[in-house]
Amino acid sequence: MGLFEDVVVNAKSAVNVVGKKAGQFVDVSKLRINAADLNNEISKRFESLGRTVYEAKKTDNDSSDLVSECITAIDDLYEQLDAVNEQLVAMRARLVCKNCGEENPQNADYCSKCGHKLSDD
Repeated sequence: MGLFEDVVVNAKSAVNVVGKKAGQFVDVSKLRINAADLNNEISKRFESLGRTVYEAKKTDNDSSDLVSECITAIDDLYEQLDAVNEQLVAMRARLVCKNCGEENPQNADYCSKCGHKLSDD
């Protein structure tokens, strides 16, 4: 019976590991979809901003308030996108170089792209 119990315990352990990996994969996929949605919304806002400036220029109206609103909305979306990207990097156990933005393995001391020291030590 000892061998059978060991097999069952090992099987349960393997199932737990696979379940965790599947959960992480789903979480990463959701974050990627969220990032894609934010990028799409940013593109729409830029289009709207361009249309607003075009219409204002064509009709000789002052659109500075509308332009400011569009810029604020775009900046907010970029902040959200940065937060989602930070979560993605953290879930993939990667370090982002502060100098060039390259993703590096978690245990790297220097950036693989620019050679900048990754840790503050």
